[in-house]
Amino acid sequence: MAFLLFLGVSMGTLGPWLGSDFFPSVDGGQIKLHMRAPSGIRVEQTARIADAVEDTIRSVIPANDMDSLIDNIGLPISGINLSYSTSAPIGPGDADIMISLKDGHKPTADYVSELRKVLAEKHPDITFAFLPADIVSQILNFGLPSPIDIQVRGRKVAENSAYVHDLYNKIRRIPGIVDARIQQTSDYPELRVNVDRSRAQDVGLTQRDVATNMLISMSGSFQTSPNFWLSPQNGVSYPIVTQVPQYKMDSLESLRNLPVGNGGGSANPQSGQILGALSTINRGVGTAVISHYNVQPTFDIFASVQGRDLGAVGKDVDAAIAGKSADMPKGSTVEPRGQMLTQQQSFTGLYQGLIFAIALVYLLMVVNFQSWVDPFIIIMALPAALAGIVWMLFLTGTTLSVPALTGAIMCMGVATANSILIVSFARERMHDYGDDPYTAAHAAGFTRLRPVMMTALAMIIGMVPMALGLGEGGEQNAPLGRAVIGGLVFATLATLLFVPVVFKFVYSHLHKHAPMGEPAAVAAE
Repeated sequence: MAFLLFLGVSMGTLGPWLGSDFFPSVDGGQIKLHMRAPSGIRVEQTARIADAVEDTIRSVIPANDMDSLIDNIGLPISGINLSYSTSAPIGPGDADIMISLKDGHKPTADYVSELRKVLAEKHPDITFAFLPADIVSQILNFGLPSPIDIQVRGRKVAENSAYVHDLYNKIRRIPGIVDARIQQTSDYPELRVNVDRSRAQDVGLTQRDVATNMLISMSGSFQTSPNFWLSPQNGVSYPIVTQVPQYKMDSLESLRNLPVGNGGGSANPQSGQILGALSTINRGVGTAVISHYNVQPTFDIFASVQGRDLGAVGKDVDAAIAGKSADMPKGSTVEPRGQMLTQQQSFTGLYQGLIFAIALVYLLMVVNFQSWVDPFIIIMALPAALAGIVWMLFLTGTTLSVPALTGAIMCMGVATANSILIVSFARERMHDYGDDPYTAAHAAGFTRLRPVMMTALAMIIGMVPMALGLGEGGEQNAPLGRAVIGGLVFATLATLLFVPVVFKFVYSHLHKHAPMGEPAAVAAE
């Protein structure tokens, strides 16, 4: 009872302190910093800001650790490149700064933590976020720029925007949350052109004529009327685009003087007008990007984690969402996405798999032993294996993760196999030699000591290199090796010391209640 109490207290006390992550982080020597300048800034100004940010980065990361520093400023050239981007840029004020460190560098997480603090102090008007840089983290995020994504969907855009900002202010105060930001900004400066349709109709123009002229003058004619010139020298077709030079469209007055026509030429000389004579232009703000998910307008709150495990932060995020459920606009939905949700679903499946593995092993042994009692004695070593896993992860400062749970499932088989050696030998002693339960259990523990130790040590020694996390990316598999080692150490002690005790007590009880003249081994069947 004392041993079982120790196991229960170990799992109940240390388990909550372990924390949980989807997968262990890997120090790949790469940092991907995403910066977002104030809305409406030109790409040239973003480049100057990026130069200042680079100087700050070089002041934090010494030259002997810095390998390369590359900027990617503005939006990708094509929609195809934009769809494959994992940083979710929305305009010319966005930039990605990729940092590669040399071999033998200091821990990347320490540099990231220091850069978060220094960049926020020196560039308070810029929004910074550290995105997954290595391929493993990008895959685990499933294309999202952050491991946490709270998505609010619904047709009530104004109400959803207010709700998202309130929820954002609550989430950003959660301990461990960093780089919290709202993806869909609503402060992008814009000019609103209101056409006087009556005046335009008097001169033979329509709203469509005005919009088409503005589109061609400011964005080019390639989308509306594509035209190509075939070079006779090389046979290559080159696109011909008509557009007002950007250096001439440098003021509001230049926009008002934009010529507007309907393409009638000399057949309709009255159609030659300027934009300012047909419309009024006002300043305003709008959304920098409009997102939809399943057709519905969407707002996203992105966030990362630092200093806490993802599982604990995820629980706090769920609690914050539940606390704001009463304020949610009617018809709207809130759905956590990203690595946080994937971790919760994966852990649920792995916990169920662990329970199913234990139940399946038990039922398989029932069929093999033709008894319900012996398999019960055998699986008495499994609680010790679970406690050993908890102790090993706690002592090594390893969080619970998918590799650790995979190692726990692996450990169940080896621990059960060693217990089978003890119980089967003790049953043979009782059946063939007529030993009492105490003598049979003692003989089984003494005789099977070497096979049990050899089996456990072979597995433990084989897992040591993996548990140390040696080699590139060794941090990913280290929890698996540590879980197996801790589980087998405790399971081996339980197999040699605790399982024989349980065998003695169970069979002594069966011997007392067995019919006159019937052996306890037969009564167990």
